[in-house]
Amino acid sequence: MRPRRPAPVARSSCAARIGVQVRALRMAAGLSAGQLAAGSEISPSMLSRIERGLVSPSVETLERLAQGLHVPVSRFFGDQARRTDFCHVRAGQGLVVDRIGAVEGYRYELLGHSLSGNLFVEPYLVTLLPEAGPYVTFQHPGLKFLHFLSGAATYRYGAKSVEVGAGDTLLFDATALHGIEAIHSGPVSYLSVVFTLRE
Repeated sequence: MRPRRPAPVARSSCAARIGVQVRALRMAAGLSAGQLAAGSEISPSMLSRIERGLVSPSVETLERLAQGLHVPVSRFFGDQARRTDFCHVRAGQGLVVDRIGAVEGYRYELLGHSLSGNLFVEPYLVTLLPEAGPYVTFQHPGLKFLHFLSGAATYRYGAKSVEVGAGDTLLFDATALHGIEAIHSGPVSYLSVVFTLRE
């Protein structure tokens, strides 16, 4: 009588996707399987089975893994293979946007957009036209990153003022009042990227 072969292990597609995400996040963090298992307080064999999609981890186990990787639990459910956001804007072909309540003389050229995920990103090339003047009462949700491309100005953030010129960068919480306090030489232009979480 021939020995019976073990039945193939059934893998659920959900467990397989979670396993792929756990392994990808572990590799990105530069952690060995042993390090992540120890940091998450689960056994190395359990981690191996999770990464191979052989088990569906409990919510408690996922929380431990998330803590070990320093990511939210939701990251395990992101299907990166289906994320298709990719935007290529050629030089000089950004979309000039008439923003509601835009300040006179501030020209906004949208350089890209993102349609999926919970992070909303707005990249603009901002150019101050000759009629533009100081404006220090911009205020909105999110984080703002500025990289100055040309000109020289004084930039105000709350009670602080800094001198900025080509090559300088600023990163700040945009809920505080901010903006160009004085223009010293022009044209002033800068890359402005605002990051906010979608509701």
